[in-house]
Amino acid sequence: MKVIIPVAGVGSRLRPHTHTQPKALVPVAGKAILGHIIDGLIEAQVTEFVFIIGYLGNKIEQYIKDKYTDKGLKIEFVVQPEPREGIAHALYAARHAIAGDSEVLITLGDTIVNMDFQKILQSEYSTIGIKKVEDPSLFGVAELDKEGWIKRMVEKPVIPKSNLALVGIYKINNPKLLIEGASYLLDHQHKTHGEYHLTDALMYMVEKGEKIQVVEVDNWYDCGRGDSLLETNSILLNKPEFKTNKKHNFPNTIIIPPVSIGANCKIERSIIGPNVAIGDNTIIKSSIIEHSIVGSFSELSDTVLSRSIIGNDTSIAGHGNSINVGDNTELNFNA
Repeated sequence: MKVIIPVAGVGSRLRPHTHTQPKALVPVAGKAILGHIIDGLIEAQVTEFVFIIGYLGNKIEQYIKDKYTDKGLKIEFVVQPEPREGIAHALYAARHAIAGDSEVLITLGDTIVNMDFQKILQSEYSTIGIKKVEDPSLFGVAELDKEGWIKRMVEKPVIPKSNLALVGIYKINNPKLLIEGASYLLDHQHKTHGEYHLTDALMYMVEKGEKIQVVEVDNWYDCGRGDSLLETNSILLNKPEFKTNKKHNFPNTIIIPPVSIGANCKIERSIIGPNVAIGDNTIIKSSIIEHSIVGSFSELSDTVLSRSIIGNDTSIAGHGNSINVGDNTELNFNA
């Protein structure tokens, strides 16, 4: 089955990091968000991908070429000319890539889902992944009829009538009707919260008689905001596959698992962890870091960090606490 992954958004909720790289490439638990998504789909034996790119799309293309050219995948890139217009607009931009398909899988590029993908890939009907949440007003939500079919979908409702959030994975058995719905939204300039939402295009399908069911996912990790990104980082680092017996040999340094430390890092006289992910080629001296993400090619010295996100190529010297800084930044608290 062909998978469509929209990754054209500007990621304003993750600034300053998305000033210099696409949201899908922000690291979490030692890997780009997009890498977690693609690897999960490859494990489910998906081999055909369409990436809808826009903002900093050249970096998405380069990442895919660097990481996945030898994986035997069929890959296509489609450009969304106006990335601020929403997911329905993105799918309309990719209409020619899916026009001949009888079914497609759509998964958003900023959400990591843990589930048995065969439940959705092999479903007889169009199927949407959902998860019960405490505050449905932050998400698109689905309302079900007595038989369990979707009867209504609303994007970020002011007064939610359901707590079933749409988690960003959609198996569509009628791509032609979905594109028709997206076209209808664009033709009538029907926007919700300033965008052409996929939720509204799916509701068009329901109104035209498409039967859509739901499947509850095991876990859903929203990486669209700084606080949720740090929470996702901690959860993923605590998964069994991260709990290895790898020995770290850094001088005068204490490592408190779980941590993910990239290649060619130099760390000395420091305490690292728990729940810390550090990118490649980073230097850390005389520092204490916990519950944080540190990018690649960065240098930290005499620094205390907790619940912080540090971009690539960033230099920090002196005492800190909770910091959120993007790429190519220099902070000197000793000056």
